[in-house]
Amino acid sequence: MIGTKIVLNRGGRDEAEKPFWISFADLMTALMVLFLVVMGVALIAVTKNVTEREKKEERHRLDIELILDRFVAAAKQYDGIKVDRERRVINFGERARFGFGKWDLASEQEGILRRFVPEMLDRANDELGQRILKRFVVEGYTDKRGSYLFNLNLSLQRSQRVLCAMFATAGPNILSDDQKEHVRNLFLAGGYSFNAAKETNEESRRVEMRMEFLGPDEQRPQIPMPSGRFGDCAVG
Repeated sequence: MIGTKIVLNRGGRDEAEKPFWISFADLMTALMVLFLVVMGVALIAVTKNVTEREKKEERHRLDIELILDRFVAAAKQYDGIKVDRERRVINFGERARFGFGKWDLASEQEGILRRFVPEMLDRANDELGQRILKRFVVEGYTDKRGSYLFNLNLSLQRSQRVLCAMFATAGPNILSDDQKEHVRNLFLAGGYSFNAAKETNEESRRVEMRMEFLGPDEQRPQIPMPSGRFGDCAVG
């Protein structure tokens, strides 16, 4: 009997499976390429953001240096007034010193302060100032004699007295109502007792004006205020 011989071609099965494995390998390769592209784009975006942030911070730093230059130039026109760039402080020297236990200023001292404050306002309200300067803080200090709390109150009275001088209605170099509005919006008062006392008692009994600057992404707050109504000074 002659039977039919069936020959199984095993190679055909292997050949049939090859396209599947080739397609799977192509898919993995495509996914890897896509992953690398996405990672590359993300890395470029992050690098760009960091670079832009660094540029903004550098511009901010240069703006601060520029406005400090302007305050230094203004201070040079007045004998005894200096700008400490490192501390960002306007030091009035003898122009704003007080007697022992006193918080009042002489008429001449008040006149000098009112002459210089408009210089500060001009620089604070120009395009650069509005972009970079946040406010001024009038800081009162005392010498080391007496208790901390007594001197804390005394130092605050001294800074208040300086602000009161800006709102005076009589005396030399009186500020306009518009300038007083800007003082009210831009100036704060603080007392620091005998912290940061100087080498001598006379130098310690002083008032300084510290400049506070906006951050790179910060804007000067606009707080609506009623015009006028400045009131009377509570510190005699």
